[in-house]
Amino acid sequence: MRLLVAALESEVVAFPAELDGFDRLITGPGKLPAAVNLTRALSAADYEEIVVVGTAGCIDPLLQGDLHEIAGAIQHDVTDPDGVVGQHLSLPARVGHDREGVVIATGDSFVDDAETVKLIRSLGAGLVDMETYAYFWVAAEFGVPIRVLKAVSDNAQDDAMTDWDAAVTACSHILRERIRSDYGV
Repeated sequence: MRLLVAALESEVVAFPAELDGFDRLITGPGKLPAAVNLTRALSAADYEEIVVVGTAGCIDPLLQGDLHEIAGAIQHDVTDPDGVVGQHLSLPARVGHDREGVVIATGDSFVDDAETVKLIRSLGAGLVDMETYAYFWVAAEFGVPIRVLKAVSDNAQDDAMTDWDAAVTACSHILRERIRSDYGV
């Protein structure tokens, strides 16, 4: 059995309520709800794989308007005692897979302005969200393979929240098609 994970119900609106071979978990937005709720789910059952689906803001123009499999995650809203942005006091700077690919920057705020995008982009990320770092961290702690698929919902600036509200349903349909294609369900 696999676990299908999304932060928000709206991100899986295109998915059927029951998906053969998958349990479903909606964690809520942000790193803490993502970590707590995924930990609860993994403590209650054994899964062969975690499959995360959701939306992300695009901060790299080359990634605009697509669906991306995420290789790693960083945190953009932490600073170590030396003032280094993106470095946590006790957590690794990057979590995820040991391969090249799209890196997502996770933080507990919705990114929607050019200055914040510029800062996050300088950390090496191409997308932003509010949960992926936590999902990768918890999966690694439990030793469960994880796959993260993110559909680009907005450009993380210039009224991104308005754009995101309008785009989330379209992203859900793109994610649903990818799950159907990859898993045959």
